[in-house]
Amino acid sequence: MRYAERVFEINIPRELCGRSVKAVMSGSFGMSSSIIKQIKYYQDGITVNGERRHVNEILKTGDFLRLVLKDGGSELIEPARMDIDIIYEDEDIMIINKPPGTATHPSQGHHGDTLANGVMNIFAERGEIRTFRAVNRLDKDTSGLICIAKNCYAHSRLCETLHSELKRRYFAITEGIIKESGTVNAPIGRCADSVIKRCVCDDGREAVTDYRPLACFGNYTLAELELHTGRTHQIRVHMAHIGHPLLGDWLYGTEDKALFPRPALHSAYMRLISPSNGKVLEFEAPLPKDMADFISKQKAPHS
Repeated sequence: MRYAERVFEINIPRELCGRSVKAVMSGSFGMSSSIIKQIKYYQDGITVNGERRHVNEILKTGDFLRLVLKDGGSELIEPARMDIDIIYEDEDIMIINKPPGTATHPSQGHHGDTLANGVMNIFAERGEIRTFRAVNRLDKDTSGLICIAKNCYAHSRLCETLHSELKRRYFAITEGIIKESGTVNAPIGRCADSVIKRCVCDDGREAVTDYRPLACFGNYTLAELELHTGRTHQIRVHMAHIGHPLLGDWLYGTEDKALFPRPALHSAYMRLISPSNGKVLEFEAPLPKDMADFISKQKAPHS
């Protein structure tokens, strides 16, 4: 097993001549102060033309700057073999289509069967020591796209853009007929009588959700939703707040496991700026089978 490394290299162009190593690290690579501090203590963390240098080193045109960031390890997350649908991967990120019923992080009642356990097993099989870092959060019963950062640099860069450049859209099946698109702008906070339940309240944190009906069938609507903030249970709380709770939402709607066993919510689209090269990356995940089957049954003629 070896600690995974993320290497950054640049031949100093004329416009960066006279800049310090630290200035290039923060300016050209967008490194945070904590990452710069981490790199400078490695024996081979900063080299200029093959020789170890300090962050205050002044660079000249043509100098070859090489930076090495080493990852730590999530020692408390045990690797566990499981099927994981990786739809994209590069040196910085891993995009996964998470199935419903799989928790993202270990918690009470879920210690060895989470997405984190499965991803750590992938790293272990590659002989890499890494830390599990989820950029966006998905509840256990929510399916779809989740971004995993493979190093602290990528995690820092992506979390900075979580509610700006990182765009997410969801599909949900809601109770009732939604006729028009709209926006819910209502603050969300923790309910006073519950550890996990959230509610719309005056002293809550800002929360904004756009919604758009895509299709109606029976007394249900397939809606597309876009988050502008990232509050816990935001979509579930907001849709219940306007009278259209998610199908199967045992906490904010009506629980009927025979009808649908989970909140019908799917992370369907993600757009982000690659930490590796600054390019726009877009990903889509089709409706999972359980949601697609429910819609088909509702549309099917009754005998």
